[in-house]
Amino acid sequence: MKFKTAVLLPLFALGLLAGCDKPEPAKTASASAPAGAVAAIKQREKLIVGVFSDKPPFGFVDDKGQYVGFDTDLAKRFAKDLLGDEKKVEFVVVEPASRIPFLQSDKVDLILANMTVTPERQQVVDFTNPNLRVAVQALVAENSPAKALDDLKDKTIIVTTGTTADIWLTRNHPDWKLLKFEKNSESLQALANGRGDAYAQDNLVLFSWAKEHPGFRLLPQPLGDEAPIAPAVKKGNVELRDWVNGELARLGDEKYLRKLYDQYVRDKLAPETDPNAVIVEGGQWKASNGS
Repeated sequence: MKFKTAVLLPLFALGLLAGCDKPEPAKTASASAPAGAVAAIKQREKLIVGVFSDKPPFGFVDDKGQYVGFDTDLAKRFAKDLLGDEKKVEFVVVEPASRIPFLQSDKVDLILANMTVTPERQQVVDFTNPNLRVAVQALVAENSPAKALDDLKDKTIIVTTGTTADIWLTRNHPDWKLLKFEKNSESLQALANGRGDAYAQDNLVLFSWAKEHPGFRLLPQPLGDEAPIAPAVKKGNVELRDWVNGELARLGDEKYLRKLYDQYVRDKLAPETDPNAVIVEGGQWKASNGS
């Protein structure tokens, strides 16, 4: 299964703003039992959410030092509807590899950091219903001889630790050479500096970077199937998971994700791109059939 053609082709790349890293000390979200998770957040009067700071258009820091993006603004809306004020949210910067540990150690209540649902992750965290869909592809230099994924088997592939691309390549091609970095921005800089032959990542991120950095193209073959992206909570936190699912359903009624899409994503894709090839409104997942 694949994205709609308008989303898959490198020609229709996203526009990427240069993300800036804004590290922030992690704080404890709650030591209370999962059964009282929502009540504990209300008593604290703060929703603590793990987000990216360097992954436009999902989570990044703008030139005013504000956390913005598709995921980040969704977190603000969660805080508004749960606590009555979108400012009652605390953002904790996470990297791909730290998302799950931060949930497990109660440093955050919720992860809204572009995390793809995988069987491995489902064993250790609870995902809510999806809010986005994604496929993973590889970005190479325009003059690269690589035409297909298998052409990279003797090359160096850059990945960001803990991402779906890292997991998929490690599982399916354990003998391939991977060059790993902790941050998406570090991985992209390594690609720009020629430290690797390709960078494997969510294709929406790659599209956007390629548009801002001419001389690169995406290999058309995805790494695995199209997959859902969803918020995540600590394993067993059924109460907060169910609240988020209900919230996504309510927001679906007002087409809220479509508003975020229009604000952050629309003008970075081809005009004919179907928004439903990117967003999952109301949490109602239905895999694309490629038509």
